[in-house]
Amino acid sequence: MARYKVILAYDGSGFAGSQRQADSRTVQGELEKALVKLGWTARSVLMAGRTDTGVHATGQVAAFDLDWAHSDEELQKALNATLPRDLSVRKLAPASADFHPRFDATSRRYCYRLFSEPTRDPLHEKFAWRVWPAMDENALPGTAAILPGTHDFSSFGSPTTPKGTTVRTVIKAEWRKMPDGEWQFEVQADAFLYRMVRRLVFVQVAVALGKCLDEEVCSALLWKQGKLPAGLAPAHGLTLVEVTYGSHE
Repeated sequence: MARYKVILAYDGSGFAGSQRQADSRTVQGELEKALVKLGWTARSVLMAGRTDTGVHATGQVAAFDLDWAHSDEELQKALNATLPRDLSVRKLAPASADFHPRFDATSRRYCYRLFSEPTRDPLHEKFAWRVWPAMDENALPGTAAILPGTHDFSSFGSPTTPKGTTVRTVIKAEWRKMPDGEWQFEVQADAFLYRMVRRLVFVQVAVALGKCLDEEVCSALLWKQGKLPAGLAPAHGLTLVEVTYGSHE
């Protein structure tokens, strides 16, 4: 019996999130179905974390134990031959017997995509949020610069356990404008609250639309004061890009 670490990519459009649910199609559920066909008999694979309904990934991490008599390359090919078209194993490698993709993680990195146009763009909008009316695009980098550091992010998400802390350390928060005019927000932290990235994006866009001030964002982070607009950025613009593990890499 060996433990394997896999990096998953998926189009979240057809999934009710990553975590297994009894009556819904999920990433974990589809991975476990594929593993059962390869002789897997355990109760549950281990996942690095949850992604919401509609959220995509290029770097989700899972781990499982399996008796496999062939090469790692053949296992990856066998899984991809069995998995649905909107989910694939991008990388597969043996891991230590005690490796846990969630508890051993040292950081997670997400990317959020948006663009600003007055007319619908159905293909682009599958993976990016169309924001209109036009934003003050110069405001996005300035608001993002407020976010790095260790703060109480309770105004931007919910704790992951009933009595869990809402303090998180954001390592990086940057907006980049791409040649095609799309804006991409890259954010990396030691961990995230539920729906934290989507909330961060929504508030930054609100600032860029003149509905909120940077001073209110600062107040929410430093003193949990300040009235921020309610709402979340749509899930389909968000992608989990990477989970890092330090010595477990």
